[in-house]
Amino acid sequence: MRKEYHYTHRTGWLRAAVLGANDGLVSTASLVLGVASAHATRSSILLAGVAGLVAGAMAMAAGEYVSVSSQADTEQTDLALERTGLEVDEEAEHRELAEIYVQRGLNAELAKEVANQLMAHDALGAHARDELGINEILRARPLQAALASAASFIAGATMPLLTAVVASQTDLIPFVATASLAFLALLGALAARAGGARLIKGAVRVLFWGALAMALTASVGGLIGTPV
Repeated sequence: MRKEYHYTHRTGWLRAAVLGANDGLVSTASLVLGVASAHATRSSILLAGVAGLVAGAMAMAAGEYVSVSSQADTEQTDLALERTGLEVDEEAEHRELAEIYVQRGLNAELAKEVANQLMAHDALGAHARDELGINEILRARPLQAALASAASFIAGATMPLLTAVVASQTDLIPFVATASLAFLALLGALAARAGGARLIKGAVRVLFWGALAMALTASVGGLIGTPV
């Protein structure tokens, strides 16, 4: 039997990982370019970059954890309501589940039989999946999302920082900008591949927004660093 391979099971961690890496790369590269454009010393540039990496990673982890925890709380509340409903009036819950299957295209008799068998096997699981849309693949996992987000942010932020370390003071801005854009294009392509989308489309969309962010930040740094 041919086994199909789907990308849906990656949705939870892929979103957090792509968001974290993209934010880490763009924010740190923009910060480095902004400070460098203000004619700061190398040590000040690197200090700003490292501080941005630490603060950004913690902010991403905390934000992701709080956000996904809220989703998990909502899921648990809905599951508790379903559990109570099954205890108080199982027959009504059975009719509700059968009606869902009728709306999906089954005739009433078959829908009733499917509801019977699924509820006999796992009543709460059947309602969680088919009424609430909660399943193991898409279920909220706060800690996993927070760790993935922080780790990917650090990975993305490390790229422009390392470039700033090896580049000379005079070549730092073009080196960091070029390397960061190349990394962004690669990141977009890898994310698209992992999600089963077109590589070019994934690369172009992150490249555009990343280039815009870096250009604006560098302009601000140049303006502030210019003697008035």
